[in-house]
Amino acid sequence: MIEIKTIEFARPLAGSAGNAVYAELKRQIVNLELPPGTPLSEKEVSVAFNVSRTPVRESFVRLAQEDLVLVLPQRGTRVSLIDPEMVLEAQFMREQLERAVVRLACRDFPEDLLAELNRNLALQKECVQRHDTRRMFELDEAFHRILFEGCRKLGTWSVIQQMNANLNRSRILWLSTDPQWTPLYEQHRDMYEAIVRRDEAKADRIMQEHLSLSIANLPVLQKKFPNYFK
Repeated sequence: MIEIKTIEFARPLAGSAGNAVYAELKRQIVNLELPPGTPLSEKEVSVAFNVSRTPVRESFVRLAQEDLVLVLPQRGTRVSLIDPEMVLEAQFMREQLERAVVRLACRDFPEDLLAELNRNLALQKECVQRHDTRRMFELDEAFHRILFEGCRKLGTWSVIQQMNANLNRSRILWLSTDPQWTPLYEQHRDMYEAIVRRDEAKADRIMQEHLSLSIANLPVLQKKFPNYFK
């Protein structure tokens, strides 16, 4: 049986078992707890989560729409391999939108969310020392989400998330294999300082350099983990 971390249904996520199973499976796939190529059985997942097969089947359909699982008739379902083309496309979209957002942030950004960015940076600095891959990814995502929130563009952030699955898996893979996280933290810190100083040109340049990290090591990852990629 595949090893799936179960979730507590005393407080179902988003009000239904189907949403809860979907959210947890997606989290485990993105975090590579269920690596690319892992076979998924409706029966095994339903037993692991103590639900019927219906919410599991619905979850597989939603995950397939996001290219996180591959449903093969008569051959079963498995976690999809990371598609390099989709990684590049997601990074392209994210770069265009995030550079625009960080420029907006330099013009007008709420003080309370500026303070939240600063708190996030303090947690990132601690995380670099502990080298907690999952937590660093979460803090990285939170930092960028706060930028969109401060610019009143959370709808745009949601659109980005719909295309981000392959990119996020490659980012997690990179974080888990690269021991040098200090540059990542320093870029976030420099972005924050550019926003405080309202320096649009510097913030834009740093964001471009920062997001290029998402794909800079893609060829290395493909060579090191050939079974994870298409």
